[in-house]
Amino acid sequence: MNTRRQFLKRTGLGLGAPMIIPASALGLGKHVAANERVQLATIGVANRGLTNQRGLAKDERVQIVTVCDVDQSHRERARGLAKLPAASTYGDFRDVLRRKDVDAVMVATPDHWHGYIAVAAARAGKDIYCEKPLTASIEEGRILADVVQREKRVLQCGTQRRSMAGTRRACELIRNGYLGELKTVEVGVPGKFAIRGGYTGLEPVQPVPPTLDYEMWQGPAAKAPYTAARVHFNFRWVNEYAPGYITDWGAHFIDVVQWANDMDASGPVEVIVRSQTRRPKGVYNAPEGFHIVYRYANGVRMTMKAETDRAKWGIKFIGTEGWLFSEGHRLQTHPATLKDQPLKDSDTRLYGSDDHYRNFIDCVYSRKPTAATAETGHRSASACYLGAIAAETGGTLQFDPKKETFPNQPRANLHLMKPMRAPWKLT
Repeated sequence: MNTRRQFLKRTGLGLGAPMIIPASALGLGKHVAANERVQLATIGVANRGLTNQRGLAKDERVQIVTVCDVDQSHRERARGLAKLPAASTYGDFRDVLRRKDVDAVMVATPDHWHGYIAVAAARAGKDIYCEKPLTASIEEGRILADVVQREKRVLQCGTQRRSMAGTRRACELIRNGYLGELKTVEVGVPGKFAIRGGYTGLEPVQPVPPTLDYEMWQGPAAKAPYTAARVHFNFRWVNEYAPGYITDWGAHFIDVVQWANDMDASGPVEVIVRSQTRRPKGVYNAPEGFHIVYRYANGVRMTMKAETDRAKWGIKFIGTEGWLFSEGHRLQTHPATLKDQPLKDSDTRLYGSDDHYRNFIDCVYSRKPTAATAETGHRSASACYLGAIAAETGGTLQFDPKKETFPNQPRANLHLMKPMRAPWKLT
């Protein structure tokens, strides 16, 4: 039976070919031959990963052929939903990438694994849907963006607000000057860890469950004793794996700021942490409360605060002629009439996508850029990590977004790449 790769070659959809796609291949007729579907593997299928698997599986052009997770209970649940045979699951992503029939992968592991797996997938010739933040450090993001470009792979970062009409509308109003000159952006993220399972982070060392390959779960991260409080959803609050809401929500909101501020290929030039709070003991040691200030080369000043008031979770753009608050599909403006302001024919229009999953599959077929490319995902994550690095080093940091280094600040430059425990190495 022909594979989808053969289908792309046979229909002239290989790299560099004219981007003419049969209607059936795009699902317009709701019928796609089995051998013309994108053969998808899902890697990391707990929580967000399972949501992504469901979302991608709704596309009639997708066939899920395998699932992978270091926790047997997770992969068995995902396998059941995908109606796959028992032999089609793996605990090691490298076994997935060796399969010639896999065209694309969905990566939704804990954050410290994102970049490594995505780089390996690109080098193995797979297209990639990868959750945010795209990687675990600034230098790791640059490696991934360059590898994706060099290998001519399609990548969609899971910053799905790029596929929400309300967000796009907000960014178009700002980019076309309807707020006047953009001056300040206020980003609000949650101010208290949403810990699942009733854990405190103070639990004693526990035996590793027989269903979990904990050594593989840790992967390139520093070796640490096992407690259930550390793994799965709650990894977000452990600084070794993620700097809390700085990236967990910051990756979404700062991504929108970069889009509205026309900084998709750049980033802030200065960052300072005004204040931060951390738990005095326990495994949950990422910044929980924080006030971070960024400055862009165009003069725009952005603050990111951890807010306990849910109404402040989102992005407020303040210009010389009004303000705009955006969170997903929610849009508030001052003056109120700005919300319904029609765009002129001459105004800039931004990338149009209304479904993040379908957009990824569209681009797997067409080879066009996705709504959230590797470069934009890297730049948004980098801005988050600037804040995390400032939280670790203290003081005001100057950043060169072209060279992606801190000029004359060697201590900060030590944080550009997150150390990887042997034998894992990313080059």
